[in-house]
Amino acid sequence: MIQSPHSDRDTAQHRVAQAILDAISLIPGTQEVKSATPESRAHAIQTTAALKAAAVSGSLALPPGPWGMLTVIPDLLTIWRIQAQMVADIAGAFGKQASLTREQLMYCLFKHAAAQAVRDLAARLGERLLFRRATLRTLETVAQRLGVKVTQRMIATSASRWLPVLGAVGVAGYAYYDTQQVASTALTLFQQPDLEQN
Repeated sequence: MIQSPHSDRDTAQHRVAQAILDAISLIPGTQEVKSATPESRAHAIQTTAALKAAAVSGSLALPPGPWGMLTVIPDLLTIWRIQAQMVADIAGAFGKQASLTREQLMYCLFKHAAAQAVRDLAARLGERLLFRRATLRTLETVAQRLGVKVTQRMIATSASRWLPVLGAVGVAGYAYYDTQQVASTALTLFQQPDLEQN
């Protein structure tokens, strides 16, 4: 039986959505303690995580052609785990790791890539960001929306997997940039005087 491109895309979107839920299902622990200079410590954490993400992503993009395509989902999962740990460590540097929620983790990981998809998780009250406790169904819905966005981006950049060295450099550069964006969101979030839940 031949599958249509639409069913392949739907399958990919479902797999990506499930990978997103897996990435936020457990909030990573951290060894970071509240820092006297949390912004500077956060920048150090950010740089380390961005370099690690670039190295991992670039390495996974080295296999050419169809083998390279098989590494896309594992690559995303690994990068999201590195970024989730970075968010937890930045929260720790600000003394806010104990209040870190799945909603905040999802917001930090995906706001820069799909702000519209994560808008149901947070609301602004002046300069403060308030997070609602999300039901599993809400998280699944957000993950599905993110799955569509991420899958579209994967399709658009899949050609890079056919160019082993050049593609790996591009993928590594994007992983570095993406991790920097996640860190920027986390830094903005944790600089707030306190994190509130609704």
